[in-house]
Amino acid sequence: MELQENIRAGAEEIKERYALVMERIQAMKLEQTVSAPFYAYFQKTADFILEVAAYAEGVKKGQPERMTLEELQAQNRQLFGDLTGGSYERSYANPAEAVRLLGEGYGQLLSSVYTEIRGMIVWAAEQRYEDLTITAELFVELYNAFEGETPEVKNLQQMVYWHISDYCDVFIPDRIQEQLDPELSFAADIICESDLKDPRYLYRFGEYVGENELEVSRFLAKLSEKQIEAMASTFTEGYRMGFMAAGIDLSKKKTVNIRYSLGFERVVRAAIAQFGKMGLKSIIYREARHSLNRRAQGNPGYCSTAPDKQYVYDHREDMALYLDKKLMERRLSVLHSAYEQYRELAAVHAGPAVMEIFGEHPFLPKKCKEALKFSEKQQELNVSYNSQAGQLVNRYIPGDQRSFTIIAWPIPEIGEQFEEIFREVVKINNLDYHLYQRIQQTLIQALDQGASVRIKGAGANRTDLRVQLWQPEHPEKESIFENCVADVNIPVGEVFTSPKLTGTRGILHVSQVYLNELKYLDLELTFEDGRIKDYTCKNFPEEEENRSYIRNNVLFGHETLPMGEFAIGTNTTAYMVAKRYDIGAKLPILIAEKMGPHFAVGDTCYSWSEDNPVYNPDGKEIIARDNECSILRKTDVSKAYFNCHTDITIPYDELDYIRVELPDGTEISLIEGGRFVLPGTEELNRPFDEA
Repeated sequence: MELQENIRAGAEEIKERYALVMERIQAMKLEQTVSAPFYAYFQKTADFILEVAAYAEGVKKGQPERMTLEELQAQNRQLFGDLTGGSYERSYANPAEAVRLLGEGYGQLLSSVYTEIRGMIVWAAEQRYEDLTITAELFVELYNAFEGETPEVKNLQQMVYWHISDYCDVFIPDRIQEQLDPELSFAADIICESDLKDPRYLYRFGEYVGENELEVSRFLAKLSEKQIEAMASTFTEGYRMGFMAAGIDLSKKKTVNIRYSLGFERVVRAAIAQFGKMGLKSIIYREARHSLNRRAQGNPGYCSTAPDKQYVYDHREDMALYLDKKLMERRLSVLHSAYEQYRELAAVHAGPAVMEIFGEHPFLPKKCKEALKFSEKQQELNVSYNSQAGQLVNRYIPGDQRSFTIIAWPIPEIGEQFEEIFREVVKINNLDYHLYQRIQQTLIQALDQGASVRIKGAGANRTDLRVQLWQPEHPEKESIFENCVADVNIPVGEVFTSPKLTGTRGILHVSQVYLNELKYLDLELTFEDGRIKDYTCKNFPEEEENRSYIRNNVLFGHETLPMGEFAIGTNTTAYMVAKRYDIGAKLPILIAEKMGPHFAVGDTCYSWSEDNPVYNPDGKEIIARDNECSILRKTDVSKAYFNCHTDITIPYDELDYIRVELPDGTEISLIEGGRFVLPGTEELNRPFDEA
């Protein structure tokens, strides 16, 4: 009874604060107490906040359900108009434009705050008045500081700092609850209760809705229920098989997190039902909007395609505005308390089931010198936080007791042949895994004999790598490569290992690759004893900017990363589909990694679960689950994991050869001239010959 009274009292307090802050913002529209150039910023931002407030009121009254598609589209365009159709260049959300209009220091800070305020759209959709109120109150506090003499930037930074610090214990626990509690069912309710053949439902999420989202929804609406069920089954069965392969008891789990992109709700609805039959309730939370919860190395949750990717890129390190050691320690303390609060929900969480999309035009970011960026000290703090947060999560959701699955689908932006490509991808996702299992076992039998593997690029590709392999002590019952079929990683088609770092050396080069939604030109990594020694690319004219680009988005702030995985992709069918439709540059790493040898930098594929025995279909245990970094978990876990894993693939047409080097100095050829030559693997060349 007391708890309910406290909840009601809290709700009443937020209601009063919300009314007061919106009244204050309304009054600001009639004032001229702030001087130029800041007056225009506060007026425009106030207009936006009041527009969001009107949107929130409309949602409360059920207006979206009564609006026509055209009315909803107009409303969505209005809410996201600052970021679409080239408008970002002239928006306060653009740090360069904000600095031009407001000045150095002020521009970066107020652009970051404006970005935070843009998150109010989704909180309005979810009727989260506490988040709306807190954010509006920060805006008013900053506005008050500008009344009279212009404040110093450092004083404004302190306001933002204490705002973030004070509300850590709201933002972080709310985020953890979203990730673990199936009772927070905002998105799931829309998906399960809406008429998914009427695209108006898309506008209930509060996300940007563009042509990709609308066209995917309309395309899936034309498919039969049987087709939708089959697509979902590939996804959910892969998840179930992942638990079986890892020897983890799925029956002890109660929740699964589905991550997807808007437009795929029919498949998600079918997946929710199929997971339900496994005893799992589906949790569906959106990408984080508070800068405190956003992650530069990936922002998990459901989302739509970005209205402007440069906007997302420019604000990926907005925490630079306020991050220091004291705040990092507070974040960790609050994170620990949040997991302790939701420990029972964490204990029964099974892990993520991810539907990726691909087909967007490859994004080559522009350099924005005005964007906030971590200092060296902040970079170290961020790396340290991610490491400690990873350890904390593993304490409450142990890595050896969870699994995952990932599948990818194309979106209309891929081109006019979208529907045809979509159907080809459905076929790729459902290739005969028995055939691949047999062929891949042949590759593994050769690889298990090796001391190392030599990989050489062809033509302009400068790759020249020697990867050292672990040696099985009992080859009759042990293997060093995993025979990967379609379970956690869909589609089928790779054999992989955790290589021995000592002695692994050479150059990895790819002419063009798309990693973590960013494009790289002439990416080159140099390895010494399995760790990145040097790196470069040709995205920018200045070498310093190229190195910074890689350091921030591949190394994620680490000085170096180990080669956590070496694999050979076998999905030549996917490779030829990519060639036929000229979509190689648009494929996600999930498919691209199956189309040639690939090398992951960061953690191994077995991170946090190395002690779990894993077996190939032939019954042999895979012993290469650790490397010289991950084994440090037994003495100093902070040195064992890097909380990232980025796959880099060399396409077959850039490959000269892959040869297994035996201890006696002889070699076994697996691939020569981009074709499989090992006896028993010739079937993999058929797609090449049928082209």
